[in-house]
Amino acid sequence: MRPRRDHSVSSSTSSSSSYKPFSISSDTKPSPSSSSSSQQKALRRVSYYKLAVLVFMAGQSRKWMILVATIWIQAFTGTNFDFSSYSSVLKSVLGISQVQLNYLATASDLGKVFGWSSGLALMYFPLWVVLFIAAFMGFVGYGLQWLVIRQIIVLPYFVMFLLCLLAGCSICWFNTVCFVLCIRNFPANQPLAISLTVSFNGVSAALYNLAADAIDSSSTTIYLILNAVIPLITSVAALIPILRQPSLDPLPPDGVRRDSVIFLFLNILAVLTGIYLLLFGSSSFDTATARVFLAGAIFLLIFPLCIPGIVYARDWFRRAVHSNIRIEGSGFILVDVDDLELHKELLTREPSINGNGSLSHLLVYNGASAQSLSFRNKSMECTGCCGTLVGKDQLAMLGEEHSARLLVRRLDFWLYYIAYFCGGTIGLVYSNNLGQIAQSLGQSSNTTTLVTLYSSFSFFGRLLSAVPDYIRAKFYFARTGWLTIALLPTPVAFILLAASSGTMALHAGTALIGLSSGFIFAAAVSITSELFGPNSVGVNHNILITNIPLGSLVYGFLAAIVYDANVSTGLSIVTSDTIVCMGRNCYFLTFVWWACISVLGLASSVLLFFRTRHAYDHFEHNRSTQLY
Repeated sequence: MRPRRDHSVSSSTSSSSSYKPFSISSDTKPSPSSSSSSQQKALRRVSYYKLAVLVFMAGQSRKWMILVATIWIQAFTGTNFDFSSYSSVLKSVLGISQVQLNYLATASDLGKVFGWSSGLALMYFPLWVVLFIAAFMGFVGYGLQWLVIRQIIVLPYFVMFLLCLLAGCSICWFNTVCFVLCIRNFPANQPLAISLTVSFNGVSAALYNLAADAIDSSSTTIYLILNAVIPLITSVAALIPILRQPSLDPLPPDGVRRDSVIFLFLNILAVLTGIYLLLFGSSSFDTATARVFLAGAIFLLIFPLCIPGIVYARDWFRRAVHSNIRIEGSGFILVDVDDLELHKELLTREPSINGNGSLSHLLVYNGASAQSLSFRNKSMECTGCCGTLVGKDQLAMLGEEHSARLLVRRLDFWLYYIAYFCGGTIGLVYSNNLGQIAQSLGQSSNTTTLVTLYSSFSFFGRLLSAVPDYIRAKFYFARTGWLTIALLPTPVAFILLAASSGTMALHAGTALIGLSSGFIFAAAVSITSELFGPNSVGVNHNILITNIPLGSLVYGFLAAIVYDANVSTGLSIVTSDTIVCMGRNCYFLTFVWWACISVLGLASSVLLFFRTRHAYDHFEHNRSTQLY
């Protein structure tokens, strides 16, 4: 720890910058004429300090209410996860082929291409208006689909495509609202706030499964009406905390540490919530039992409101019991605080490049020595034939702002794009096909279990994306390296699925794919911010996720072609006006292709790690230097 620095009360800069306890000297004896006046001033300062602390704590408490509201929004707006629960019925009612069904799934993912529209809306409308626009888009998109699947109205296929597109766009708008809330209210703990809230998007399938069982366990069409209504109700519940957003001052070091402890408790509670939903949300129950389990799940979602209150109550008790006036030194002093908001290096750094910028200039700007440049050159020489590829146009530092024009000219961006495209996106397409995969293997009754299994392990994967931020003090590893590790389970899972069609292999493969894709989805925002600049993350991340609808189209089309080809050559059955493929061969070749593609994504992430490792190591070195 660094030594405490003392400043005189006469320093107006120190006294106005933060709230700090002060001390009264025992060495300097005041004169009788000024003794009473000094004591009154001391008491007034104590009163002002206590009032300031109460105001500060009230504002901090409101930001935790906003975080919990964001958790609710994420937990009930992951409506794309339950597509497999009703896709077979939708296919049958519309009388469409597997390729046409794939286009509807693609339309839902295609909504992410229009994610930029939510950022544009935030330029002209308040945050709560954008939230309700998202809710009404989902209400219309899913509500009309429910009317069609219930055969109350009849709509042409093209209109159904547009409704799926509108519903998918609403999810992206909800995500934008949540990202903005986390960034505004937790500037010093953005990765922790984002990874925690985004992780709850993975429990949506389990929550909707419990809600469906609590209302009518025999109907699969009920998922669509729930998708339409529940996000709207959640938006109303989250409205008051969002409207009462506090104006937050920079946190002192003890505030940053306290927030980290609260996030740790919230992550532990999130793990318990995920285990609860995995155990009780993956199976079908009778109505009464499902209502009990649903009530328990809602209680676990409300309970996080208590943890910040407990922590702040403990701090208030300590301040109330222990006097803020203590004897030390000479005269009144203000205890100075150390600024530990190290993420400001990313958030406040001025754009330092014109064009691509020069490597030596960026290293000098970051305080790097000539030895670090020499070490880097030597490391590139040791990479052999890959040295040119690893060293060409390499990122010199984290947080360098990239415009869209500069972004698409970066090799690092395209390596990142391919890793995401061949990793997280392929896992999402797998989840969209779970209904037909289970049906082809004669496990239609297990579709809900598989969907919940995927979403639950996606939830755990999203939570795991915060681990690097918790263990970085003892074990530091570049976030792009963690991305590589997260991609490993995907090819393993597809190889397992291709090798065996048994129930255990199907469950294990689904869990591994959910875990891998969940980590990638949650970590992507932080990686984009670190590699290509925090101020441009809104635009750049929306450019990145254009790979999702593209992958949904390509991978889904590949799966649909293999599926329809096996309908004509293999075992098949006819349900209504639709032909259903049965047997292992329906998806065998698809799994083989997806395994090969995911290996390509893994190789791309390894290359990205080697190219960005130096920038991460350099940033961590600077962070450690500032901290210690």
